[in-house]
Amino acid sequence: MSRFRAFARSRIIWMFALAVALPACNDAGGNAPFTVREGVKNLTVLDAEPFEPLTLYAPDGTRLLTLITDELGQAHFEYVPSEYVVIQTGEGGDLPSYDGTTLEPGSGYIIRDDSADPVIETGPLRVLGVNDVPDDSFYDQQKLVEGLNYITMRDGVKLSATVWYPDTAICGPGPWPTVVNYSGYSPSNPDNAPPGVQIATLLLCYAGVGVNMRGTGCSGGVYDIFDVAQHADGYDIIEVVARQWFAKGGKVGMIGLSYPGISQLYVAYTRPPHLAAVAPLSVIEDPWRQAWPGGIYNSGFTQQWIQERDKEATAGGQSWVQKQIDGGDTTCAENQKLRSQNVNFEVFSQALTTFPEAANERRLSNLVPKINVPLFLTGAWQDEQTGSRFATMLDDITGTTIRRFTMFNGRHPDGYTPLTLTRLAEFLSFYVAKEIPRINPALRLLDSVILKEIFDADDLHFEEDRFGQYQSYDEALKAYESEPVVRVLFESGYGSDVTEAPVARFERTFTTWPPPGAQKGEWYLSAPGALTTETPSLTGGDNGIDAFLFDPEAGDKSYILKDSLFHIAWDWQYADQEHALGYQTDPLPVDTMVIGNGGYVDLWMASNVTDPVIEASILEVRPDGTEFLVQSGAFRAAHRNGIDRARSQEFLIEYTYAATQMSYPPANEFFNVKVPIRPFAHAFRKGSRIRLVFDTPGRDQGFWEYKNPVYDRDDAKIAIARTPDMPSKLILPLFQDFDIPDDPPPCYSLRGIVCRDYLALPNTAVTWP
Repeated sequence: MSRFRAFARSRIIWMFALAVALPACNDAGGNAPFTVREGVKNLTVLDAEPFEPLTLYAPDGTRLLTLITDELGQAHFEYVPSEYVVIQTGEGGDLPSYDGTTLEPGSGYIIRDDSADPVIETGPLRVLGVNDVPDDSFYDQQKLVEGLNYITMRDGVKLSATVWYPDTAICGPGPWPTVVNYSGYSPSNPDNAPPGVQIATLLLCYAGVGVNMRGTGCSGGVYDIFDVAQHADGYDIIEVVARQWFAKGGKVGMIGLSYPGISQLYVAYTRPPHLAAVAPLSVIEDPWRQAWPGGIYNSGFTQQWIQERDKEATAGGQSWVQKQIDGGDTTCAENQKLRSQNVNFEVFSQALTTFPEAANERRLSNLVPKINVPLFLTGAWQDEQTGSRFATMLDDITGTTIRRFTMFNGRHPDGYTPLTLTRLAEFLSFYVAKEIPRINPALRLLDSVILKEIFDADDLHFEEDRFGQYQSYDEALKAYESEPVVRVLFESGYGSDVTEAPVARFERTFTTWPPPGAQKGEWYLSAPGALTTETPSLTGGDNGIDAFLFDPEAGDKSYILKDSLFHIAWDWQYADQEHALGYQTDPLPVDTMVIGNGGYVDLWMASNVTDPVIEASILEVRPDGTEFLVQSGAFRAAHRNGIDRARSQEFLIEYTYAATQMSYPPANEFFNVKVPIRPFAHAFRKGSRIRLVFDTPGRDQGFWEYKNPVYDRDDAKIAIARTPDMPSKLILPLFQDFDIPDDPPPCYSLRGIVCRDYLALPNTAVTWP
């Protein structure tokens, strides 16, 4: 900080201290010389004096907080701490308190400089809500052209948006079916269309529009991951794009995987009238639970992803942005100024150790019931980035009757592979293009060349056209809509002659998710290292208690070493024997499929520390001595009393993770806890064993790592009971009436599923404590 800035800041804070005795609000008229942008759940001050103390007052006159403007006279009011504080803005985005909420929509807010003489204040200000939409004329007047544009949002913020047309030599003149790709990456980079737009323009003959979220790329505004302002912006974007000459039919769809997939769900629940359909791929269920799986901070992929978002959201944080500015884009340059107001989300996300009530407005399972347009969603059980919790919200999508869910073993980018790409094209053809789906014959001639270039694999092809026999669109649509809602693909990677190719071996379809008719698979932990359907009994001096040592190195370990779109290299490490316990069934007497929202372990445990964490992993042990990692779940036992009864189901245990329900278990005393296993579907063949392994969270995820507690003792351990009075058991949703191909896939053949030689664990019984 410069000497002048330090002097100015100290003088302003001193002057402000003299003013705190002023009444909470007065009747003075608005005389503020600065501008206030009235946004969705936020107010942004522009053009004030540098380092000016501005206090926000609620409509009832309550003093909420004071922000000291940055060196450009800017301040952004969005987060309201539970107690009044003074915050210097523009110094890294750290907040002094993370206990609070966000601004509520409504009129009558006032911003005042109480240190000024006379006092400077605005007139009554209005904080917008997501449903406060402009008149149609606001959208009608905005025109877009091919290339980079700026779309104005309802609060005046301008978002950078690039329009791409398809090749008219192949696709003919417009208008064309149109899709939007919306994220905080670089979708509006005019030199590099995002993957979803490339698929739309090159493979489907659609127009594509890539839009950067506020506070990213060349867009204006303040960046706040998944905040309500971004949801409302999505509404405005759709309404503007749908009115363009090139948008066939006056309605548009959305396309995207990961971040631009997640954003579609936030946009769709706002119900833009001219949104035709959405196709989100590889998504999450809740940002907080993504950062804190099982109540333990994800210090691997999620932390790295947030760090990258923070970095790229700084002024000129993306190389193409600086190139745009150097080329004379004054709007892009002007939009960088407000980046000083961005919150440091890496610090913010780590500070939210429990789920705050205000985060419910970003939890997708609360929002997706409002979606009322056709929806196509895919996801992988072993997704190394976003995980499989997305499946727990599928039965919340009740506002639309047109839903298509496709799930599979695999990896994060697999939604764009031939595994589901043809079905994605079908969906968009029916609900965006309003045409009978047909892959362009010219592309079919080159599909193996195109797909080899993308996936580095031979002999990959699009699926055959499935509706070419119908003479009319209505007939084809009727046939499509009569198909089952849920499609579960099995053993992707072993469905062709090319190892790990994204081709499934077989599939099962269902009318709903989770699938109806599951049997309750219930196995009790027993000795020696057994899972049995019989309730436990103790013999031969066995006291029914096993224990393992906490592993302080586990949390920093994940199994992917080198990642590419098609191939991965991994190192799935064993835990030392003193750091794990293992239990397994007898060889299965019949083929058995587990399909659903994961199941759970109903566990009796104790620890000699008061903040224990545990991981439970499901493995398949083959007769040939190979074991495959199927799924896992980690949990912080302090949240055990916070079961969310409203969301939990027979095979799904959900927790509130609320601070009010958090309770550290007393040391050395046994307690009951239900450890959730993440959703999955897997075929266990006759003769295989189901294995349950307990250890310290870590090692059993592709990119996820865990910031486990640090204990003040070297012998921290967890004990697990398997007695008649404290019976621990594994509960899974089973299906045993489906045919499964006889020959099992070999090790290294399945996408997303790692494997290794089986290693027995001794499970030595202990006296506790």
